[in-house]
Amino acid sequence: MPDGSLGTRFESAAESPGLTLWHVTNRWQAAMRAALAPHGITHVQYVLLACLVWLHAAEPGRQLTQAELADFAGTDVMMTSQVLRTLEAKGLIQRAQHPTDGRARVLLPTKIGITAARRATHDVEDADAIFFASVENMGTFADQLTRLARL
Repeated sequence: MPDGSLGTRFESAAESPGLTLWHVTNRWQAAMRAALAPHGITHVQYVLLACLVWLHAAEPGRQLTQAELADFAGTDVMMTSQVLRTLEAKGLIQRAQHPTDGRARVLLPTKIGITAARRATHDVEDADAIFFASVENMGTFADQLTRLARL
C-alpha cells in the first residue's frame, strides 16, 4: 500500500516558510483591499499608479514607458497594460504615443491621479503600520524582504 503522506521535510505545516508567507500575504492583501476600498481602486491599480507618481516626481522629464513601469513595479507587462487602460479610463493617468518608438506608450499621472495616489498612500501606509506593528525590527525585516524580492 502506498504511503499517503505528503513527503514534506517539515514536522508541521507551521514550520514551512512558504506556507507561512502564503498566510501572511493573504492577510496583508486583505488589509490592502480594505484600505483601498474607499478609493475605488484595486491593489494592483494602486501599485502601478503610486509607482508612476513616484517615478514622475523623481524624474519629471523622463518619458516613462509601460514596460519600464512594469519592470519597476515587478508586474507582468501584459497585465500592466490592461490595468493602465483602466487607470486611464478613470482619468488617473494619460498614455501617449512614444515619440520615437511606435510600439511604446509614454505614461503621465494626471493631477487627479496624483491626488488619488497621495490619498490612497496615506491609507495604505496606515494599514501597513497596523499590520506590521508586531515586527520588532522593521529595518531588518524590510531588508530581508528586499533581499527575497531580488532573488
